[in-house]
Amino acid sequence: MNLSNLKPANGSTKTRKRIGRGTGSGLGGTSTRGHKGAKSRSGYSRKIGFEGGQMPLQRRVPKFGFKNINRVEYKAINLDLIQALAEAKKLDKVGVNDFIEAGFVSSNQMVKVLGNGTLTAKLEVEAHAFSKTAAAAIEALGGTTTKL
Repeated sequence: MNLSNLKPANGSTKTRKRIGRGTGSGLGGTSTRGHKGAKSRSGYSRKIGFEGGQMPLQRRVPKFGFKNINRVEYKAINLDLIQALAEAKKLDKVGVNDFIEAGFVSSNQMVKVLGNGTLTAKLEVEAHAFSKTAAAAIEALGGTTTKL
């Protein structure tokens, strides 16, 4: 066996129906479209979501909620994660670039530091936002918080 004599297994392929190729083919005439009506005509396409005249789902279900266009989405980073990062890389200043290098956030995300966990080292922390508890915990150890 080689590439020149490969072929599909017996019975695995079927010849397609050649519709509209004369009455002798058995598939001429109306070409499986039936008689009259929109579906028999060329150019017919039914609307997306059309349910045969029944009220479609997108009209049966009520509108709900809204999307705030001014929302600012932050990626949450907790104090225990900052502590682990500072210990692992022996840092005294932790910024957004350190989070990106560590793979915690992507380069287009904004970072908010949250106060979950405990901090033991004095650190300078740079982020886009801080929760009150996180800022208090960092400054209690003599560290500084810098908003970008």
